[in-house]
Amino acid sequence: MIQQLEASIHGLVQGVFFRHFTQAKAQELGLSGTVSNQPDGTVHVIAEGPQEDIKKLLEWLQQGPELARVDHVDVEWGKSDGQTHEFTILR
Repeated sequence: MIQQLEASIHGLVQGVFFRHFTQAKAQELGLSGTVSNQPDGTVHVIAEGPQEDIKKLLEWLQQGPELARVDHVDVEWGKSDGQTHEFTILR
């Protein structure tokens, strides 16, 4: 089942290559979507793909890369709209 995950990651998540490592992990899992820094200091992720792989990405987001400190992740689940076919970094 294809699902969509929308997540906002809070903590020390900007300036620590969070977007780069998120893109690499999503591509490793074969997911599509976007990752971007937000003005409030969070990182925003939209990812689409098989439910099992989306859950693996979410587990990774809750830890982040080595230099990051993830305080919490806000999560919303939805149905995939099938509009994206790759995983890209925005902003």
